[in-house]
Amino acid sequence: MNNTEYYDRLGVSKNASQDEIKKAYRKLSKKYHPDINKEAGAEQKYKDVQEAYETLSDEQKRASYDQFGAAGANGGFGGGQGFSGFDGAGFGGFEDIFSSFFGGGMGSSRNPNAPRKGDDLQYRVNLKFEEAIFGTTKEIKYSREASCHTCDGSGAKPGTSPVTCGRCGGAGVINVDTQTPLGMMRRQVTCDVCHGSGQEIKEPCQTCHGTGRENQAHTVEVRVPAGVESDQQIRLASQGEAGYNGGPYGDLFVVIQVAASDKFERDGTTIHYNLHLNFAQAALGDTVDVPTVHGDVELNIPEGTQAGKRFRLRGKGAPSLRGAGQGDQYVTIIVDTPTDLNDTQRKALMEFAQAGNLNVKPKKKNFFEKMFDAD
Repeated sequence: MNNTEYYDRLGVSKNASQDEIKKAYRKLSKKYHPDINKEAGAEQKYKDVQEAYETLSDEQKRASYDQFGAAGANGGFGGGQGFSGFDGAGFGGFEDIFSSFFGGGMGSSRNPNAPRKGDDLQYRVNLKFEEAIFGTTKEIKYSREASCHTCDGSGAKPGTSPVTCGRCGGAGVINVDTQTPLGMMRRQVTCDVCHGSGQEIKEPCQTCHGTGRENQAHTVEVRVPAGVESDQQIRLASQGEAGYNGGPYGDLFVVIQVAASDKFERDGTTIHYNLHLNFAQAALGDTVDVPTVHGDVELNIPEGTQAGKRFRLRGKGAPSLRGAGQGDQYVTIIVDTPTDLNDTQRKALMEFAQAGNLNVKPKKKNFFEKMFDAD
């Protein structure tokens, strides 16, 4: 067997993620389940899919399989593999040998029938700039693997119940002897009949086909607190996927993405705003209305204000997510230089320069430039 056959069975690439492997497994296990598919060869394909998933869903077994093939994943080696030395190309160290033989040590003796929490899910929600500042409530819709509504997660047809697995006696695991370079070794693997549940379903539920789970549309309301920022997460307990063997649901993690503002920039609880002034306002001073997320604020501009000057508006920033007060807004002055002076304005500026003994030598327009100005 080559080192890609398990991937080929599931129809995934060798670089497939665990989510991709899991989705492919669920799809194929339902397709070839003996209680559903009565075609010749379906049962063998079902067993092949189970075998492939058992290895590829375990990162340690998968790594061993990628390096040594099926023999490596199952704790044995094909003819001629032998030792490469404890620190050679074949092994990363003495502990790795026992890790591959015994499936990572004591972890393999864990009770497969024990209730396990369901998988967590992640959902990205987009917020407007102001929604992140003041908080909001969002209704989000997504699909998740939930307990089957027909069989209530048992996998059995209503009116029937699962029975103890005849192959493993309800243990969920079986003993397998494999030949290793250290001799014959015995290890426990997941039962290939009940797949670790310890129970067989003689009459599967027609809705979930014996899996006890079904994909359902789900809606939940999330309260977004004031002061959130991009990439922060909100955890909604028990809104993930259904648990295993009666375990609790997983959680839903809502990831925040805040849209940029066309007026403001934000840095934590501090908000920045650029205020444009004309030359006269900066030189003579003025009183202007400055926008903030809390509404306009009147700001007094003293005469002689320079470009780059910053004013602080206390308490006009974003709230602290931890409830430690309100941030500030900083207003940075930008002085706009006029670019299209008329003759009167130009004359006034020249008189201003002369009154201040300022050495200004503006370029004189030639004949053609004056003609274009006339147009």
